[in-house]
Amino acid sequence: MNQPDRIGCLLGIGVGPGDPELITVKAVRALQGCDVVLVPATEASGTGAGRAEAIVLAACPEIADRITRVPFSMADRTGVTKRRAAAWQLAAAAAVRAFEAGATRVGFATIGDPSVYSTFSYLAAGVGDQVPGIEVQVVPGITAMQALAAASRTPLVEGDEVLALVPLKHGIANLVDIAQYVDTCVVYKAGRHLGALQDYLGTIEQDAIAGIDIGLPGERIVQVSELEEAPYFTSVLIVPQRGATGERL
Repeated sequence: MNQPDRIGCLLGIGVGPGDPELITVKAVRALQGCDVVLVPATEASGTGAGRAEAIVLAACPEIADRITRVPFSMADRTGVTKRRAAAWQLAAAAAVRAFEAGATRVGFATIGDPSVYSTFSYLAAGVGDQVPGIEVQVVPGITAMQALAAASRTPLVEGDEVLALVPLKHGIANLVDIAQYVDTCVVYKAGRHLGALQDYLGTIEQDAIAGIDIGLPGERIVQVSELEEAPYFTSVLIVPQRGATGERL
């Protein structure tokens, strides 16, 4: 492979949970400074713009001609499958091609924050294997849990409370264990195990707040007990019962 004359910069840019107004000023400037902006294209987005791309287009319409879609399969929920590994390789190859064509700054726009359950780390590893010495920068973004806490007016933690973030990909066993040691649990990817989560909440005689499509036109914020079904990427806040103002200080 021909190496580019100048080692470039690969940026992971968090664009927030969905509402274009929740993208940061720094993220907008980073996107505007990129020669190429990669955006994930999944099975759900089909031939249209995915969520990250839609945010980028709304926040920075002037860079529409710099956007390149790269495949990221969401069909495989766990493990490094052949399909998932192939998608990572294709995405890395797209970034490498951009550098070889003369780009010095290639961005990858990711929902939420690039450091929180993001595919950016896999992309960066793949590019680093092919372009030794590549500079990697990360622009943080607002996460779904922050957006849900704000939209539901629910403090995530107060005083000395402890917060845990638990993905529900494999069931609720980890949540049950972790909840013994923390005050607030944020649950990501709750849709597949909604029934088990509802049963668990019943055993501890507590309800929780579920957020679906936070910041989007179809946003739903409801009690978990009210849901009959939920999409895979449902976020849930399980917060402690709080009494007097400031009692956790």
